[in-house]
Amino acid sequence: MGFVSVLVCLVVLSFSSTPSYGFDPLDPQANITIKWDLLLSTGSSDTVKVTILNFQKYRHIEAPGWKLGWDWKGKEAISSIFGAEATQQGDCSRFKGQELPHCCDKHPVVIDLLPGAPYNTRFQNCCKGGVLSSMTQDTSMYAASFQIATVGSTAANYSDFAMPENFTLGLPGYTCGQPVEVQPTRIPVDGGRRWTQVLRTWNAVCGYSSFLASPSPKCCVSLSAFYDSRIVDCSTCSCGCQGQPGSKCIKDGETPALLQQKHDPNEEPPPLVRCTDHMCPIQIHWHVKESYRQYWRVKMTIRNWNIIKNYSQWNMVVLHPNLKNITTVFSFSYASLNEFRTTNDSGMFWGIKYYNDMLLQEGHSGNVQSEMLLAKEPGFSFGGGWAFPRRIMFNGDECVMPQPDNYPRLPNASPPLSFASSFPLLSFSTLLFLLLFC
Repeated sequence: MGFVSVLVCLVVLSFSSTPSYGFDPLDPQANITIKWDLLLSTGSSDTVKVTILNFQKYRHIEAPGWKLGWDWKGKEAISSIFGAEATQQGDCSRFKGQELPHCCDKHPVVIDLLPGAPYNTRFQNCCKGGVLSSMTQDTSMYAASFQIATVGSTAANYSDFAMPENFTLGLPGYTCGQPVEVQPTRIPVDGGRRWTQVLRTWNAVCGYSSFLASPSPKCCVSLSAFYDSRIVDCSTCSCGCQGQPGSKCIKDGETPALLQQKHDPNEEPPPLVRCTDHMCPIQIHWHVKESYRQYWRVKMTIRNWNIIKNYSQWNMVVLHPNLKNITTVFSFSYASLNEFRTTNDSGMFWGIKYYNDMLLQEGHSGNVQSEMLLAKEPGFSFGGGWAFPRRIMFNGDECVMPQPDNYPRLPNASPPLSFASSFPLLSFSTLLFLLLFC
């Protein structure tokens, strides 16, 4: 009996725990790969192509974008660069000549060029300001690359090339492993009739952890339904509490001095939210709107409570047992993520380009809405909270769901017993069991 209890507990924990250590069961292969291709090596100088690939289904990189850093093993320096630029030139006093290298720092940090960069500084897949789309949203925007030429290498030839180490992306929550040499990259030419290959290739794989990205949640979920007059709001203190140290918010009627907010343009600004009970920058409302004979309708609203930030290329992932029966989604784009079949179907919603792919800062226009129509299966019921999602994520971050006891209920459904109210009943049942069988 004890073994069965332990087994049941383990199964429950395995389905209820949030993957905060870097593994996501909805996207098991998710990672950002840094590919380092050695194109040319002449002993004293090398030419390298660096590519950043976002192999994540629903987690994208938004402004201010990636900031790729690494450590040189020797005294290398970046003599020239195309498609990106180093944030610091560093000390180049050891070099002589009329033109100094682009970057002499032993720990360079390279950032993407902005979209309006001059054509003579560009490189393929560059100039997006460090923004990378997820694999699902836009497959043409999930990669970035640049080319560097280096000097100062002591390698006699390409086989002795000293690969840099300790790569970083400069993004909250991401950590990178050490580079591993793989098969050299092959490049098609002449329409694929001929293939060339680079001298050597290394990959450094970076993973994401929501726990490292933020100690507190960034979004919450509220619920309502046509069959219950109540609105189940986000749980109190979902993302923070008013009055806590370091917790700032703007009350209704107040206008923040935005120009006085200290902000580094190369860093994401800390959220400054409107004062609410939940204190979350993002609130997602799920409303069961109508029931038809063969279908039922849901309205989804995403509201931005952040006063100083717009969310570009936002996305929302929903876990719900009936998503496989979606017939129509209005105003949002949708794709199923149910590659690895689970009990609850998973799907991703995002905005339509040039229409609502930008979630504006808090205010009259700081929300996006959509409705969807789902077919009813045999045995369909609104009872037991079945119409509500099991899990919601916004931009890859887990949202705080309301307590199941508070979910909207059908008019003839009695509220579930709490532990305190059910304790006498449990005690009586236990005593009766002991009297009968012991």
